[in-house]
Amino acid sequence: MHPLEEHWRNVTRRTFLKRSGLGLGAMALGSLLTESLFGAEGSKGAGNPLAPREPHFAPRAKRVIYLHMVGAPSQLDLFDHKPELQKYDGKPCPEDFIKGKRFAFLRGHPNIAASKYTFQRHGRSGAEISELLPHLGKVADDIAIVKSLQTEEFNHAPAQLFLHTGFGRLGRPSLGSWATYGLGSENQDLPAYVVMLSGPLAGAGTSLWSPGFLPSVYQGVQFRSSGEPVLFLNNPAGHSAADRRRVLDTVQQLNEAQLAEVGDPEIATRISQYEMAFRMQTSVPELMDISQEPKATLELYGATPGKASFGNNCLLARRLVERGVRMVQLYDADWDHHADLATRLPRKCKDVDQGMAALVLDLKQRGLLDETLVVWGGEFGRTPMSQTDSGSGTATKAGRDHHKEAFTMWLAGGGVKPGITYGATDAFGYNVVENPVPVHDLNATVLHLLGLDHQRLTYRYQGRDFRLTDVHGEVVKGLLA
Repeated sequence: MHPLEEHWRNVTRRTFLKRSGLGLGAMALGSLLTESLFGAEGSKGAGNPLAPREPHFAPRAKRVIYLHMVGAPSQLDLFDHKPELQKYDGKPCPEDFIKGKRFAFLRGHPNIAASKYTFQRHGRSGAEISELLPHLGKVADDIAIVKSLQTEEFNHAPAQLFLHTGFGRLGRPSLGSWATYGLGSENQDLPAYVVMLSGPLAGAGTSLWSPGFLPSVYQGVQFRSSGEPVLFLNNPAGHSAADRRRVLDTVQQLNEAQLAEVGDPEIATRISQYEMAFRMQTSVPELMDISQEPKATLELYGATPGKASFGNNCLLARRLVERGVRMVQLYDADWDHHADLATRLPRKCKDVDQGMAALVLDLKQRGLLDETLVVWGGEFGRTPMSQTDSGSGTATKAGRDHHKEAFTMWLAGGGVKPGITYGATDAFGYNVVENPVPVHDLNATVLHLLGLDHQRLTYRYQGRDFRLTDVHGEVVKGLLA
């Protein structure tokens, strides 16, 4: 019998009415809003909800580092080389590009915009990569470039949510939450799921690492790469670790008594997180101190101790997975280039190129790449048409609008076939013409590499089973090594 059911059998009518507060109406509402407490999968009761769990089958990856470029980089200027665009640069786009289509900002009949950057082939694989990413070109044989991603959303916040939660609205668990719910943690002194930012929050905010309707123990924990690593982690002035330990022991006794009485998994979360916070007071400062890294490693990443940067975050991501953290997500802001693409895109590429290439190389040198999956990309792509103030014509500071029909991401390590280019778009980079990869397929593949069957990784909420891939998703077998 579930602990909640046993508890309510032993409660008198008077006690029931007193505890329910508003009576039967409140109880009915509570059952609708928190159905997962009543016998739902994941309601474990006592014990550690982040204890390591067996995957559905042998995994290729044990952990994931996810690099999200907030705002969506232009694939046409970085990975999807389209010489055909040069012939039509500045000329009106084909009518079927815009007929019956919706765009975020494009108006009128826009002109074709060719890339202003040269592309080179790299490594034995011959992968075509823009001159803006020279460091990434050096590890081209270690990555798989996927040119055929597709999404269902064309505005930032919904598309970010769709990519990370499988649904374009608030309320669903994130990929990292699903992974930690399915597999638990390999390190009980650090969170299973860590998030770091370079720049401001994405449009979808902290919902991108939210547990949704999963128990909140599976939420991502945000670390800061400068200043106090985790806010409010340190003891108040004048209080020692022994003081904190005595308070926690007393609070834990009260929480355990309440957990035994009602079986609410959120109480188990509270117990787990208090203990985790206490242990993190020792583990986190050591982890975040990159000054102990050799000079050559700092130079490889372009990292500077005490400075907030994407390069620093990439180095910290390696240190996190080295210690068994299951999911690390790095969000880098300011990739939304509707205007002044020629100035802003090179600047952003310089921010991330060295760090992300160093991450792949460093993981490989340390023997960690085979069991660590690295994913890079944005929430959608960019149009092959120019966006200007008037919506047509040419301009010296033009950009590109949102494009959901085709975009590029790359993956490395963790069971991904290295040195390949998967999928293709048409001559204009507008539509996918070979091996389309919808977002649900990408997420199904990530879970598969972690040893999780996306159709079996479910959670019952409000009367039905939910999963990351909703009712969709196929593993992209062409990406598997």
